[in-house]
Amino acid sequence: MKLVVLRVGKGRTRWADEACGDYAERIARHLKIEEQVIATARTIESESEALLARIKDRDRLVVLDPRGTQVTTEELAAAVSDATRIGTGRLVFAIGGPFGHAPATRTRAWRELALSRLVLNHELARVVLYEQLYRVTDILWGGRVYHH
Repeated sequence: MKLVVLRVGKGRTRWADEACGDYAERIARHLKIEEQVIATARTIESESEALLARIKDRDRLVVLDPRGTQVTTEELAAAVSDATRIGTGRLVFAIGGPFGHAPATRTRAWRELALSRLVLNHELARVVLYEQLYRVTDILWGGRVYHH
């Protein structure tokens, strides 16, 4: 299975790129991971169209939104494990633009998850997501660093 981080944004931020790059290397020991960037548009509907154009029929889309369900790291690991077990080709995590996700994106989602009830800067949300995906791989493949 492949993990895809699909995010709406303007560009790259060095501190976040470095952190995500470090976690991506660790994640890649167990799962393929890639990131795709969609340019910020004038409307969330336009962003949604661009985002959904990159989703394949067999993908499982996870929309990240503060209104989504909060889960523990262990619960996120179980969701990734379930997706792997049922033969999901790509598990896509979508970080929306400044105004969030359009209804069409939320409707297409397999799950809606909240990294926090707080609204996080997109770059910070990206780093938190990568860090949690790293912990997920550690849980699923018996690493030595996961603890709580």
